[in-house]
Amino acid sequence: MFRKKILKKWLAALSLLAVIIIGVSYTPDYFEISKNLDIFNAVYRELNVAYVDDTKPGQLMKTTIDAMLGSLDPYTVYYTENDIEDFRYITTGEYGGIGALVNDIDGKIMIADVYEGFAASKAGILAGDQIIGVNGINVENKKSDDISTLLKGIAGTAVKLKIIKAGQNVPTELNLVREEIKTKAVPYYGMLPNNETGYIKLISFTENCSGEVKNALLDLKSKGCKNIILDLRDNLGGLLNEAVNIVNFFIDKGQEVVFTKGKITDWDKSYLAVNNPIDTQLPLTVLVNENSASASEIVSGALQDLDRAVIIGKRTFGKGLVQQTKPLVYNAQIKITVAKYYIPSGRCVQALDYSNKDSEGRVEKVPDSLITAFKTKHGRVVYDGAGIMPDIKTPNEKYSNVLMTLISKNHIFNYATKYFLANSKIPTPTNFKLSDEAYNDFITYLKDKDYSYKTESELALEDLKKDAEYDNYFNDIITEYNNLLNKMLANKKDDLAKNKSQIKKYLEEEIIGRFYFQKGRIEFSLQNDDEIKESLKLINDNTKINTVLTTIDKATKPFNVRKKF
Repeated sequence: MFRKKILKKWLAALSLLAVIIIGVSYTPDYFEISKNLDIFNAVYRELNVAYVDDTKPGQLMKTTIDAMLGSLDPYTVYYTENDIEDFRYITTGEYGGIGALVNDIDGKIMIADVYEGFAASKAGILAGDQIIGVNGINVENKKSDDISTLLKGIAGTAVKLKIIKAGQNVPTELNLVREEIKTKAVPYYGMLPNNETGYIKLISFTENCSGEVKNALLDLKSKGCKNIILDLRDNLGGLLNEAVNIVNFFIDKGQEVVFTKGKITDWDKSYLAVNNPIDTQLPLTVLVNENSASASEIVSGALQDLDRAVIIGKRTFGKGLVQQTKPLVYNAQIKITVAKYYIPSGRCVQALDYSNKDSEGRVEKVPDSLITAFKTKHGRVVYDGAGIMPDIKTPNEKYSNVLMTLISKNHIFNYATKYFLANSKIPTPTNFKLSDEAYNDFITYLKDKDYSYKTESELALEDLKKDAEYDNYFNDIITEYNNLLNKMLANKKDDLAKNKSQIKKYLEEEIIGRFYFQKGRIEFSLQNDDEIKESLKLINDNTKINTVLTTIDKATKPFNVRKKF
């Protein structure tokens, strides 16, 4: 009886793997597939029957599948039935839950942010509150990942939370009803202070995000905007068809936006702009950074290749791979990389070659020797193999060591909670400024807190000491070494004052988030945004924007959408 139960578990788990492998049985390696399936069966069977401890077959199989898929690329992913809410959120932006983000802060499970208007917000739950129980289960010694499945669930179902409100010591029990949480792909849009420029922030390419962009664009045009800034920074991508729809708003019907090419000919597809555009003449800039990936790169890359927009910011991530989701048995899903995509010039922006790994399994970047020059529609030079290079590059912001330490040790988060409890309201996001008195209070708050860190100079000095000791020279320089170290430490004490403006900006944004949620954070951040400033300088100068979009290099080949074929 015991062996029959084990065999049933083994066969059920094996069927998952069989679906994955047999589904590609068109390949000529029939013998290799069959042989390795037999080997896997034997190993899995012996482990479950003979291993000294309980192997937990389901967990063991998931570990096996995850390791197998992880050897291919990070985008080919297996989702169990328990992961479906996470999977649904990735593709639709929807999930069943309470509408709050949780994080591990100071050894506690804390509410890190709340979505305005959903169950958690309506129940009065705020950032800084601590969760200690879910449905009668004590979670004080657990991690936030451990309670994710407890908080999520089918909309309409009940969940009981035991929390300690920020600033209180006595637990409170709250009965909530899970809702269908739909996070907006466009959390903010509006006219910038010059009253001529429309701004649209797009944070994901989930289902119908193009509809949200369309509504924002039409509303901004009705308000008389003369140019548009589309912000794709930190947008990790999503659905390819949504990216095509968004590009279509700005280009003529019938123009190719992207084409895909895979091992199976069914994936050799061309995606065209199939609708009439909204506006093909409105000056357009697109903001990107190193976290703009996948569908973000299709939008920014296609608009760059078609000379329809000026791209501003930092080089993008470089993900030129397409995934397709397939259902498996027992309500599981698998997301498989099935193709590469190519934008109108013919280039693929994939930066890492997952088919070519070194002896230790590390993925190599596409070498510079294989980077190829392409032409945009009007003849500008662009390159493949390393993301989208902006037309106008902006410098990276240098974060001070003290700021990074204050963020990582949660001191900015915790002080924002303290500030929120002491203030019933603050000015609007565009008018709020943290006073010098409040900043001094923050410094006082830090006096008994650990925010120690080592500067680059200190680390270099430590290396010098090690080298000098190794060479037996340290005793000769010990006086000079100690003098220099003491001088560094004395200067370091002033870091909170020297980096005041940078630290204040992050404090202000965290505080604004407590009062005005995500929308308020975005409104505030636009005021001191270098890429926004660069866009406004460019977009208000038609001569300059036309120069960027029409600079031609005759040294490279002409525009050809099929160059990669």
